Amino acid sequence: MNPQLEGVEAIGGTYPFDLKTSLRTLRLNRFFWLLARPEQRALFQSDEEEAMRRAELSEDEKALVRARDWIGFVRYGVNFFVLEKFARVVTMSNLEVYARMRGESFEDFMKTRRVPDAR
Repeated sequence: MNPQLEGVEAIGGTYPFDLKTSLRTLRLNRFFWLLARPEQRALFQSDEEEAMRRAELSEDEKALVRARDWIGFVRYGVNFFVLEKFARVVTMSNLEVYARMRGESFEDFMKTRRVPDAR
């Protein structure tokens, strides 16, 4: 184990992204990264299943995508920066994603912010 990660399991809500995780989740991270390309976005928007098939995603990875399981993505090891790309493709803001990660409605999440009317 990376000595910098010693004891990390004791910190609740922490999901390290290291080389081992990166290798294990490469297909899904690459799938999201490639959504920056117009042709990849168009394929995903017209036929999600075909886009996932071409990316050779596992059944577990496909289930995460279908469910838009934002906290599940993080727990699985998806890099947050590619999640932001995916969020834009499915027309969600970062704030909406954060609300889903917490298991809250957007409205309830915004009530916890210092500027609850910001959008």
